[in-house]
Amino acid sequence: MGMSAGGANGSGGGRRGRRGRRRAGAISEINVTPLVDVMLVLLIIFMVAAPMMTVGVPIDLPETQAKAMNSDTQPITISVNPAGEIYLQETPIVIDEVVPKLEAIATTGYNERIYVRGDTAAAYGVVMKVMARISSAGYKNIGLVTLQEQDR
Repeated sequence: MGMSAGGANGSGGGRRGRRGRRRAGAISEINVTPLVDVMLVLLIIFMVAAPMMTVGVPIDLPETQAKAMNSDTQPITISVNPAGEIYLQETPIVIDEVVPKLEAIATTGYNERIYVRGDTAAAYGVVMKVMARISSAGYKNIGLVTLQEQDR
């Protein structure tokens, strides 16, 4: 009925063993909750910001009573800003490059849907020259982009 030196009172070698296990346990556990929280916040930010980044050329479009068109694919967009500068998607180009660049990126050939966006302050002649070049190259699906009229 004697007691040993390393008995139940917690003195001796038992303490060292527990301390050693506690350190190993702390190293092997990685808390991923903050990482998941940050990723979810970034996902939400990108989901909200993505629709706002669709068109990069700032243009004041005219308003009409025409209804919106349905489109499953992203169309080719040519924009004319108030200064008369021409953009293919978001890349500035000169009028002589319109047809060659369209031929290079048109995936369905001459049936490709092409949208022309002309600013309300842009010269009518520049917008018509762009449309004439596209039409004379053989493209048949050319559309003018406008905003829906707001009831005032």
